[in-house]
Amino acid sequence: MTISRPLDRRGFLRLGTGAVAAAAGLAVAAEVGLAGPAAAATWSRNLSQGANGSDVAELQIRVAGWAAGSATQTYVAVDGSFGPGTDAALRRFQTAYGLASDGVAGPNTFGVLNSLEKSDGSTAHFDFSEFHSKDGSGFSGGKVGASEVKENVRRNMYKLEALRKKAGNSPVTINSGFRSIAHNNASGGASNSMHLYGVAADLAVSGHTTKEVYRIAETCGFSGLESYSKSWQHVDSRVEHSNYGSGSWWWEDGVA
Repeated sequence: MTISRPLDRRGFLRLGTGAVAAAAGLAVAAEVGLAGPAAAATWSRNLSQGANGSDVAELQIRVAGWAAGSATQTYVAVDGSFGPGTDAALRRFQTAYGLASDGVAGPNTFGVLNSLEKSDGSTAHFDFSEFHSKDGSGFSGGKVGASEVKENVRRNMYKLEALRKKAGNSPVTINSGFRSIAHNNASGGASNSMHLYGVAADLAVSGHTTKEVYRIAETCGFSGLESYSKSWQHVDSRVEHSNYGSGSWWWEDGVA
């Protein structure tokens, strides 16, 4: 695994949904800087080990929840460089979705990846509104700007899609996503809570104990896991965002 700071990027150019379906994920990708969360990613080439670029970074976001096959403190670095960690995560994703586990992202893999995305850039089983601050401020009022929060939430959604899949496609309820500073203070949250950046979620999974959810999360690239003694499970991606001031692994109950 290569640990590096995420690329300073926020998304790809969107084609119309009909065009995406017709192209089967083979249209041209283009970065749009800080314009907001990515809409449907488009792909111009097959991707495999040795590839580099913004399309690789987007692939890494999409397969990040498949970082490990067992409880392992590792994650898929969104660095735009397709190395062994990305390869292993992609193969796990392919196996889970009934694809050939060949480590090559091509039309079939891109088709599944894009099927997990909705037209607004959120994912198939999660809405941005589920992660809004509970005080009505949306993604505003945190420790970074709203567009950065929204992109962080989008990235977290793909890890949560993996968690949901590993839990047998059981519904996931988000109890708390992003929190504004005001809401975090009112809730008694830590002064530098990862919720303030949009990289954390408190959740419950239907039909699963909190300890079972913790165990699944140990394979999804989450570097922050609060104790499973509660009725909900906290997950966050703090190590990938060391610039937010919390760059150490924190699995409160260790390996479950």
